[in-house]
Amino acid sequence: MHMSDALLSPAVGAAFWAGTLGAIAYCSKRLRKSLNEKIVPLMGVLGAFIFSAQMINFTIPGTGSSGHLGGGMILAVLLGPHAAFLVMASVLTVQALFFADGGLLSLGCNIWNLGIYPCFVAYPLVFEPMVRQKNSPGRILIASVMSGVIALQLGAFSVVLETLLSGKSELPLVTFLLLMQPIHLGIGIVEGIATAGVINYVRAARPEILESTPTSRHLENGISLKKVFMTFAMLALIAGGMLSWFASPNPDGLEWSVERVFGSPELPEPKTGVAPALKSIQEKTSFLPDYNFREPVGEPVSNETGKSESSWPAIKPGTSLSGIIGSLMVLTLVAATGVIIRTWRRKKTHKK
Repeated sequence: MHMSDALLSPAVGAAFWAGTLGAIAYCSKRLRKSLNEKIVPLMGVLGAFIFSAQMINFTIPGTGSSGHLGGGMILAVLLGPHAAFLVMASVLTVQALFFADGGLLSLGCNIWNLGIYPCFVAYPLVFEPMVRQKNSPGRILIASVMSGVIALQLGAFSVVLETLLSGKSELPLVTFLLLMQPIHLGIGIVEGIATAGVINYVRAARPEILESTPTSRHLENGISLKKVFMTFAMLALIAGGMLSWFASPNPDGLEWSVERVFGSPELPEPKTGVAPALKSIQEKTSFLPDYNFREPVGEPVSNETGKSESSWPAIKPGTSLSGIIGSLMVLTLVAATGVIIRTWRRKKTHKK
C-alpha cells in the first residue's frame, strides 16, 4: 500500500509530512524517557525483517491482485507503539530513498498509513486489551487477525481520503472505496495470521518480551535476546535474498484498485511542480530502483505498465542484493536512531 506521488497534491503531501514529523518527534521524546537499551538491537533486526518481508507479495486468490506484509502490528506488539513507529518510518524511508518504492512526496502519507493505525489504534485499542489477561496462542491469533484487519482497513480508507483531498477526480470516491476496502480485508486477514505466527514464536522463545510494559518494552539485564535476534536476522536474509524471488507478479491492492477505476495501475505524473522535483531527487538516490539493477537506457519493454516481462519465480541477483543491502541499511538506521535517543537521554540526565 505504498502510495505514489501521482496520487497526491503537494498540499496534502505536505500536511501528512507535517503530521508524520510531529509523530516522529513525539515518539522520540517518549523513548528518551523510557527506551530500554536491550531493545535497540531488537528494533534494528525487526526493522530489517519487515523490510525484507515487504518485498514478498502474496497472491489474493480469485482477484488478480496481491498484498504484502505491512508489519506494523508485529513491530507494535514486540517493541511497543513508540519504538515501532520509528522503526516503520525508517523502513519506509529507506524504501523510498534508495529503492524508489513509494514517492518522496507521499512518504509522509505512507508512514502515516502504515505506522499510525497499527501502532496507535489497532495495538492499544484492540490487540493489547484482548491479550492482557491471557496471551494464549489462540487468543493471540484472534487478536492479531482482528487488529491486522482494522489497521489495514483504516490505512486503505486513508489512501482513499488522501486522494479525495488531493482532488484526484480520476478516482471517484465511492468506486475507489468499494474496491480498496474489500481487497485490503483479504490482505489484513493474511497479515493477521502471519503476525500471530511471529508473536507466538517470540512468546515461546522469549516470553519476557510480551510480559513487559505494553507501551514501552523493558527487559532485565539477565535476559538474553541473542536467539531471537539471530532468528530474525536469518529470516531477513532468507526473505530478502531468496524468498523475494517468489513474490507475486500481480499488482498490489492499491495498484489493482487504481487500475480497475482508471484503466492503468498508475495515474499520469505532473510535469511541473514539487512532485517532479522530488522524483528527480529520488532518481539520483535510488541505486536499486524497484529492487533491481537499473535497466540500460533504451531497454525494450513488452507490457502495458512499461516493465519488462519476466518469468516466475523471478530469480534476479539485483533483487537478492536489494533485500540484503536494504535490510542492513534499515538495521543500521534504526540502531543509529536508538543510539541518538540514548545519547540524548544521557545528556538530559547529566544536566539534571
